[in-house]
Amino acid sequence: MTPGLTAVLCLGLSVGLRTQVQAGTLPKPTIWAEPGSVIPLGSPVTIWCQGTLGVREFRLDKKGSSPPWYRQPSLAPGNQGKFSIPHMTQDYAGRYHCSYLSPTGWSERSSPLELVVTGAHSKPTLSALLSPVVTSGGTVTLQCGSRQGLDGFILTKEGEPKSSWTLDAQRGPRGQTHALFLVGRVTPSHRWTFRCHGFYRDTPQVWSAPSDPLELLVPGVSGKPSLLTPQGPVVAYGQSLTLQCRSDVGYDRFALSQEWRQALPQRPARQPQAGLSQADFPLGPVTITHAGRYRCYGGHNLSSEWSAPSDPLDILVAGSFLDTPSLSVQPGPVVASGENVTLLCQSRSTNETFLLSKEGAAQPPLRLRSKYRGGHFQAEFSMSPVTSAHNGTYRCYSSLSSNPYLLSHASAPLKLAVSAADTIHPPQNKSDPTSASHPQDYTVENLIRMGMAGSVLLGLRILLFQAQHGHGGAQDAARS
Repeated sequence: MTPGLTAVLCLGLSVGLRTQVQAGTLPKPTIWAEPGSVIPLGSPVTIWCQGTLGVREFRLDKKGSSPPWYRQPSLAPGNQGKFSIPHMTQDYAGRYHCSYLSPTGWSERSSPLELVVTGAHSKPTLSALLSPVVTSGGTVTLQCGSRQGLDGFILTKEGEPKSSWTLDAQRGPRGQTHALFLVGRVTPSHRWTFRCHGFYRDTPQVWSAPSDPLELLVPGVSGKPSLLTPQGPVVAYGQSLTLQCRSDVGYDRFALSQEWRQALPQRPARQPQAGLSQADFPLGPVTITHAGRYRCYGGHNLSSEWSAPSDPLDILVAGSFLDTPSLSVQPGPVVASGENVTLLCQSRSTNETFLLSKEGAAQPPLRLRSKYRGGHFQAEFSMSPVTSAHNGTYRCYSSLSSNPYLLSHASAPLKLAVSAADTIHPPQNKSDPTSASHPQDYTVENLIRMGMAGSVLLGLRILLFQAQHGHGGAQDAARS
């Protein structure tokens, strides 16, 4: 660039700046806050104001306060004004503007800065309607609510890109308020983690504490993990419960979802052995809130995409009702392999479903609709034919269709023993004529006995005949 052209550009810049100053249109300053404009209660914050060259003084104005709210000499050579707040309180929350004084006068005001304080009210709750598990490309409705009767709610999305939404509250019948935020399209390209705050209408820059974070889970197509529990699918009220999510894929973390509930706990993966990743989710002691259908997902730390869901695992909580059904067996608790066996579960209370559980079995219990017979609600669980695999201890439960995961108290245990067919009946005494196990032996013995009796009778008749004829011969000889 030639010196003449440089001089022309500098002259033009100087003339342009002089024209702005003469016209009273100095460039408006820039205002911002560090570390941000949303500050927790009691934390420090600094407001900065950036002007042009030759600034002598900065002025900070707060809406609702007598101007100027604060004045600060320029900090050469950066031409910046610095306004420090050592401890953020509700009094500092509000809308700010700044301006600067140049040799030709005051500039116009900056754009507004909304300085917000959080933690002034109790935190609201944040949940996803239906489920926080969302299919890729889908939408989800998030509900932010409070029992304090807040007038409005702000939903913020963490991470990049950051977003926020503000809605007026809807009031419930008992004074509680909430707002529904429709979020979409949800994709696995980045994490979808949200928090929400609440505020009152007369102090819109004074927010509540943030809600607990809610992360949406977007399932992918990678290998699904397995979900199991060492305690079995039926657990008693108050019992300790742990669910295990494991995979032969080297996942870094696992998430556990419960159908119709908002909790989506995550646990880092561990490697109990080579080629296996696993996470334990302790849930006990068990209450009725733990009853339901669970799935788990695997994920990597450097990716927001999760695996395909595991197969569902139903956790049934026993001891939720007062009635206790009874369990009986026909023809008896000791049967031969191949026989037909029926386990009968009965209750006098109105129950819609009966469940039969085998102790130590990983499979879910058998379910049957109840039938009303002879003053009882009952269900017949048929096992035909039985094998040695049916050996074990059984219990039955009852439940209502309104909540199939909540069960009654368990029946008394019933032990079923299945033996080989030739070991069920002990050998019979063949000499016992009452035995019905050997009809052929019984007939032979009778024939022998009848034959012997006939022989004896025949012998007696011969002897009698001989005696009679012998005595008659002697008399005839005497007469002669």
